[in-house]
Amino acid sequence: MAGTTGTTARTGPTDTVAGGSPGRGGRRGLAARAAAVVLAGAGLVGALAPAAGAADAPAPYRVTASADGEPAAGSAQRVDRAALDAALRAMTGPGGSTAALARVREGGRTAWAGAVGSADLATGAAASADGRFRIGSVTKTFVSTVVLQLVAEHRIGLEDSVESRLPGAVPNGAGITVRQLLNHTSGLVSYTDDAAFNFDNPAVVRQWLAGGRWTPYRPQQLVDIATAHPPYFAPGQGWHYSNTNYILAGMLIERTTGRSWAEEVERRIIRPLGLTGTSMPVHSPFIAGPHAHGYLPLDTGPADATLLDPSMAGASGAGISTTADLARFISALLGGQLLGPAELAEMQRTADIGDGATYGLGLQRMTTPCGEFWGHGGGIPGYTTVMLGEAGGRRQFAASVNPYDVSDPDTANAAFNRLILAGECGGRPPAADPAGPAGSAGLTGLTGLTGPAGLAGLAGAAGKIG
Repeated sequence: MAGTTGTTARTGPTDTVAGGSPGRGGRRGLAARAAAVVLAGAGLVGALAPAAGAADAPAPYRVTASADGEPAAGSAQRVDRAALDAALRAMTGPGGSTAALARVREGGRTAWAGAVGSADLATGAAASADGRFRIGSVTKTFVSTVVLQLVAEHRIGLEDSVESRLPGAVPNGAGITVRQLLNHTSGLVSYTDDAAFNFDNPAVVRQWLAGGRWTPYRPQQLVDIATAHPPYFAPGQGWHYSNTNYILAGMLIERTTGRSWAEEVERRIIRPLGLTGTSMPVHSPFIAGPHAHGYLPLDTGPADATLLDPSMAGASGAGISTTADLARFISALLGGQLLGPAELAEMQRTADIGDGATYGLGLQRMTTPCGEFWGHGGGIPGYTTVMLGEAGGRRQFAASVNPYDVSDPDTANAAFNRLILAGECGGRPPAADPAGPAGSAGLTGLTGLTGPAGLAGLAGAAGKIG
């Protein structure tokens, strides 16, 4: 089944927003750093801006509320809904996205949720705040949680070598530990650095849309693509984000349990937490239920990239979820519902990844003007996701964006910076502009889909895996 070129977006209804409460000040530099690390994890700046003559992204739509019930008690005093509405709405204007949805959760309930933009450029249907989306590398946090549960069961050791658990899977597997897979210090090249996955190349994008998107991959096949390249560095001698690490983590889960990583995530996390909008598909190309389509820009206009064989991402990024489920998951994880104190402490034992940013075991830490947050970013063609939880459990934030027209990456990244900070701060970001010249200094932390550190921002996730 070949990819098709979509129609030009239609203008939506007039914007409407709810009232809110006064903002709160903060520090510009700290705010920019915090958002930058997450932006890099989501893979938000790259080279897939549309060529001249490409169709425009849709004009902003009405910010629509979630259908999941009344806001948490007292949330009106803690959350500035008007500021959150404005930050979300900017994603389909200066942010250049076709749709965006986001949610703030406080006290175990939704304090605010909204959606903006078009779920389908062909029909003009509005995006839903309760819609599902591909989560890319946020999948890694689910996978790492399962591995750490197996550590707690004494079935895996973090210092076990890859060779002892997966004989012959990788060269020098005896020198690579399970911990080094989970915190990206193994030195293994990301298979997505291979030319076959180079979505900066228009020819690769067209080939993928025309048929490559349906290619079924076996995990070992992806590992072999990676190990055909020299390692970044010797195990433990550096840090480099690599999707190959989590393909191996998924293989480790299957070898240990006799069930696939996806089945174990379902059995250990999704069902116990009641995450009814979350799934971990292996080969199914579909997103069940209401969802916004993802698009890639071609010189002829937007091409629908929604359907794909998720084995291209596997345990490194195949998941599907909702903002409600992601907020619930990160709350449960940080609240000790999924891991014991020892395992959660290991997950939050971080490695320095440069420029003051740190990464744990499938989880990254950031200090913001509104507290310490833990979470992950992710992307896959057409989708960018962020999941964050305040360390004390007070607030969680999740968002999905469908990047498209990122021809002005600085402006797009500034809009995304503001959305992240609004979510972290409940709509009350620092008084000074937190974004600064986004896309420049500071956007060098965790890189989800974009490969080497330094490629960060909104356009990258439009067409890459991670």
